[in-house]
Amino acid sequence: MYHSFDEIRDALDRGTSVESITREYLKRIDEKKHLNAFLEVFTETALAQAKRVDEKLKNKTAGRLAGMVIGLKDNLAYKDHKVSASSKILEGFVSIYSATAVERLLAEDAVIIGRLNCDEFAMGSSNENSAFGNVLNPHNEKTVPGGSSGGSAVAVAAGLCTVSLGTDTGGSIRQPASFTGTIGFKPTYGRISRYGLLAYASSFDQIGPFANTVKDIALVTEVMAGKDEFDSTLRQEDSKNFLPGLNPSKKLKVAYLKECVENESVDPEIRKRIQEILQKLKDAGHTVEETHFQYLNEMIPTYYVLTTAEASSNYARYDGVHYGYHSKNAVGVEDTYKKSRSEGFGAEVKRRIMLGTFVLSHGYYDAYYTKGQKVRRLIQNRTKEIFSQYDFIILPTTPSTAFEIGAVSDPINMYLQDIFTVQANLSGNPAISLPLGLHSNKLPFGIQVMGKHFDEAGLLSFSDYLMSNCK
Repeated sequence: MYHSFDEIRDALDRGTSVESITREYLKRIDEKKHLNAFLEVFTETALAQAKRVDEKLKNKTAGRLAGMVIGLKDNLAYKDHKVSASSKILEGFVSIYSATAVERLLAEDAVIIGRLNCDEFAMGSSNENSAFGNVLNPHNEKTVPGGSSGGSAVAVAAGLCTVSLGTDTGGSIRQPASFTGTIGFKPTYGRISRYGLLAYASSFDQIGPFANTVKDIALVTEVMAGKDEFDSTLRQEDSKNFLPGLNPSKKLKVAYLKECVENESVDPEIRKRIQEILQKLKDAGHTVEETHFQYLNEMIPTYYVLTTAEASSNYARYDGVHYGYHSKNAVGVEDTYKKSRSEGFGAEVKRRIMLGTFVLSHGYYDAYYTKGQKVRRLIQNRTKEIFSQYDFIILPTTPSTAFEIGAVSDPINMYLQDIFTVQANLSGNPAISLPLGLHSNKLPFGIQVMGKHFDEAGLLSFSDYLMSNCK
């Protein structure tokens, strides 16, 4: 089992082929198929790509990711392959183009090995909302892997691929990374093209990687980043080098949010571990200070008002007429819309579509959607104010370790799983979950670090420092 891309490179230098590495991963995927991480394994195309990369290596024309095996969350388009967002509504749909992020990985000779299970349309915090069954956490198969990118997190945690891609709308990369002991990174909104991503909430969604090392996170992010004519929300400049150094070259100013770190809802062992890390930073000469974030209780309501409003608009395209699931019991156009959507969407997706439609409806638009946008601006301004004084913010990724499957049945309690991750999506800042904790229950947990807008290089460098010095 390969822990990192460096290990794969070493194997290639010793004469191992990309094809044999890919076959090793395929074998392991088959051995671990009960985890339900993969919805589909691209055996034929992955092996064909591996053989092409071997030829390029022989000719010394291979790209930067030659030998890296990558899994895709099932909401990222890959030409001539199925994509379903783990939903029945896209039954049988085959993409006619690839997402920009996927194209850039292939251009650097990565091998795409399959599509990964997730909460339906990226709506969930446990991966229990997939139309194709739960994903199991390899650290304890009775527990959830987190969501919505649970399959992506498990694929890396269980050694089923080198790196995987997830998407993060309110914590859907960082939360499952915390539950599975992997590194999960959400870049700045506007850093990586969203073209080819099946949208949930367009002003929140961001593509990002899972890996076991910060170096692999940095490399894959660097390859995917940069301007794209198909996404007008991107920062219009060439991407920078994100590969981090082991140690920051200067003493840093680090803030921790008192309302989060000292929150009574946070597991005492997680609180204690964060305090230990903060003390280590102080001992190393960095400035560490508490600061306040007065909008903690407003973040979840604001997030769900705005994201569900965007979802209700985005999901109008899934109508049972153009593509995907079509109800066999429907008669006429209106009946087709009603029955196809009722039968094709799962309960959580329908709940959020209805909520979003309500907050956008006449008489409620200003009371909910407009007010939500105003609160989002307050959250953005306060976050920006903190970063005018500090380099990074440290806070928990999740209030607890992974919970048992079925243990959280109330939707509101499930939404509160995102309480510490949604800030970075509301403000657009980059954020990462680092596997720096192990609970007495033998489950891992992550520590979250937020950085300044478009300072991925600084955030990844600091993350590498933490991984090296705070284990």
